[in-house]
Amino acid sequence: MGQSTASVKLQTVSILGCGWYGLELAKALVAKGYTVKGSSTTAEKLPLLSSHQIQPFLVSFEQEEESYDPLFFQTDVLFICIPPKRSSSQQSAYLHKIQRICNAATLHKTSNLVFISSTSVYGDHNEEVTEISIPIPETASGNAILEAENLLKKQSGFHCTILRFAGLVGPGRHPGRFFAGKKELPNGQAPINLIHLTDCIGISLQLIEQQLFGHTINACSPDHPAKQDFYVAATLNAGLPLPEFKNERLKWKLISTIHTPLLNYTYQLANWKNWLNEDNLL
Repeated sequence: MGQSTASVKLQTVSILGCGWYGLELAKALVAKGYTVKGSSTTAEKLPLLSSHQIQPFLVSFEQEEESYDPLFFQTDVLFICIPPKRSSSQQSAYLHKIQRICNAATLHKTSNLVFISSTSVYGDHNEEVTEISIPIPETASGNAILEAENLLKKQSGFHCTILRFAGLVGPGRHPGRFFAGKKELPNGQAPINLIHLTDCIGISLQLIEQQLFGHTINACSPDHPAKQDFYVAATLNAGLPLPEFKNERLKWKLISTIHTPLLNYTYQLANWKNWLNEDNLL
């Protein structure tokens, strides 16, 4: 059952994994007056967190080592922003890692949790998908993420929202670099499913402010141009060698959401053509 009562304002947010998205979320929360606790697995990154007024914590849930300060889990909301690693051996350990994080959250009475997931859980089955669609992943990482989602949904110690991000673009992730100069790329007519970092942060803030816990939410721009149209334009924007796509539509999906009224959120990047035409793209 979803929770959406916002009678008492939340004050403290912990972010497990301050990478590309997690660090920007932490900075946005600090700017809004939240107390923010951020984690890293390396001591070298802790001064960076401190420099942004983020309380730094060294946290590890690796197989050979589990170490954390219980204070990190004493929070109003815990964000888990740690995707599975690329290697299959590390993906197999991902579920165990999420289980140990759940155990720590329950032990230290974390009330609310947001798991950053991915729309890769759906696979490409030639259809529009929403949160009520049955996920059928086609990759090892998609399977690992879906297993983690299912584990989190079974927990009774906290309210959990699953936030499924589409493909990520933004600072340091210019889409013009993804296929630059490549030839004979398949599936040029397939629709794209992307979200900009600006909207990742905007939706996350909305979840916290409205206390929308206990839901599964897709986060994807409502604009879905053909892959070949978007990536050729993006590559032109970046001044890189153009890719060449096959003019075909093979396997695809179109990410949608049934939760637009629930979120009450307006996408900042809702027209990719306009965005590509802007100066200072990223």
